[in-house]
Amino acid sequence: MSGLKAVTVFCGSSVGGDAAFASAAEGLGRALATSGRTLVYGGGRVGLMGRVADAALAAGGHVIGVIPEALMAREIGHRGLPDLRVVGSMHERKALMVALGDAFVAMPGGFGTLDELFETVTWSQLGIHAKPIGLLNVSGYFDFLLRFADRAASDGFVRAAHRDLLVVASEPAALLNDLEAFEAPPASKFA
Repeated sequence: MSGLKAVTVFCGSSVGGDAAFASAAEGLGRALATSGRTLVYGGGRVGLMGRVADAALAAGGHVIGVIPEALMAREIGHRGLPDLRVVGSMHERKALMVALGDAFVAMPGGFGTLDELFETVTWSQLGIHAKPIGLLNVSGYFDFLLRFADRAASDGFVRAAHRDLLVVASEPAALLNDLEAFEAPPASKFA
């Protein structure tokens, strides 16, 4: 195994409308476990979050869940995790998930997933971290987002080097390999 000992996964608290999403979440959980990597995720038992965690656990992997007290109180926390960290707020959750991960993967999800993804990308752009960030683009889920990123770069709102912070693949194993090979650009947002 390489320097990617722990991978933080951002994904939906719902399974979505395409069976390929759940299948990819399970595939990612298994791939992380069989490669000896720790899964760090939002700590939920529902949706794609629950699927990725359950698959990693079933394959003998180490899983760390991070969930705010308010969500734990609503009974959506995954009580089957050997390492479930309950924090005070969504801000604390994101900060801890970023600190624990050596790389990040966003899977299909909603506004919360995009919030986590964009904050992580922004922190990379600002030089706060230089960790790889991947999109598991299942069934073309992120195609529109990628077109937006291309447009933002072509219109001068995002530097080309920062557009390339997003590593994209449609299969879990390929994405993990690409994240492993990623080299952060030396450019800063303000250079």
